[in-house]
Amino acid sequence: MTTPSPSTWTKSRLAVVLDANTASPLTPVDSFTPTFNLNTEVVHSLEATHVGYVANPASFTFTLTVKAIGGASASLTQLAMSGKEFSIGLYEAKGSTGEWDFKELLFNKCLITSANPSNAVINGAPVATFSGVAREAVVNDGKEHRLPPVVA
Repeated sequence: MTTPSPSTWTKSRLAVVLDANTASPLTPVDSFTPTFNLNTEVVHSLEATHVGYVANPASFTFTLTVKAIGGASASLTQLAMSGKEFSIGLYEAKGSTGEWDFKELLFNKCLITSANPSNAVINGAPVATFSGVAREAVVNDGKEHRLPPVVA
């Protein structure tokens, strides 16, 4: 996935997606920190070192922050409590009206594992931070790749 130029960041945003078919965003995301753990372990033998490696399953985790206003925090807390899976997608503003249109999914089959609302503040909106796991990540470099690969 190519990084948008600074001028196009204002025309895109991340959002939580409940139904990829309708692609209607649940809430915009203020900050998103993904972690990809593609673990491998080097194998040694009595005769030599570094003779190979064992690849362990990939692990995808994330932390996202939303403003705790307008029901966004409550909707994500409800997802966490019900154990409902969702996706995290990238939206782009289209046309002069600024309509947000779905572009691609980044993480699929996500579950929230913890929620941490902030204290109420005098200036600005409070935020809520959610941590979670994803069972699938989408990498787009001109061709779409899903991690882990789908085995038919």
